[in-house]
Amino acid sequence: MKNVILIAAPAAGKGTEATKLKEQYNIPHISTGDLLRAAVAKGDERGNMINELITSGKFVSDDVVLELLKEKILEPACANGYILDGFPRNLSQAEAYDKILEEINRDIGVVIVLDIDKEIAKSRISGRYSCSKCGKVYNINTDLKPKNEGLCDDCNINLTRRADDNPDTYEERYNTYLEKTEPLISYYNEKGIVYHVNAGLSSDETHKQVVEILGE
Repeated sequence: MKNVILIAAPAAGKGTEATKLKEQYNIPHISTGDLLRAAVAKGDERGNMINELITSGKFVSDDVVLELLKEKILEPACANGYILDGFPRNLSQAEAYDKILEEINRDIGVVIVLDIDKEIAKSRISGRYSCSKCGKVYNINTDLKPKNEGLCDDCNINLTRRADDNPDTYEERYNTYLEKTEPLISYYNEKGIVYHVNAGLSSDETHKQVVEILGE
């Protein structure tokens, strides 16, 4: 199984696809948010430092995130592949990630870009909800509706909405994506590892395209 980097505009379905890949191939789904939360939960010196930064509204440095990421991908569970969700976000992070892979002699794998029309993505956010416990994402405007309205299928607790899931904020988030993240596509194109899928379809159809790319 190859390592997978997912790149997508907000509301393109990146989290949903990462979950599907995790379940099908039994490989870890790694997000920077999860790495930071796990570090904080340890309660050690580094975890306490990260918690102080987060609670005070400050950014955790790339050096710390990269350190956590390196430790994670060296775990036995990642030996057969993993999914990176939300990292790298910019060229400097991508270059630093390349150095880590070189140090530990790991292959970069493939980069899958979830292409979606801006207006389709924008329309999705009005129906997007998630579970605060397990993080599973639902959308009442797509094929990702919960079985019971307003409740997580797995945890049976009330679903919540992100504060920035609204049309006005989406414009800002989308522009940030274009400025910071899209250049990654050109960077990885030069390595010949970029694949595009149409994420404007249903989640199952999107996933089918990804599986065809992975060829496993």
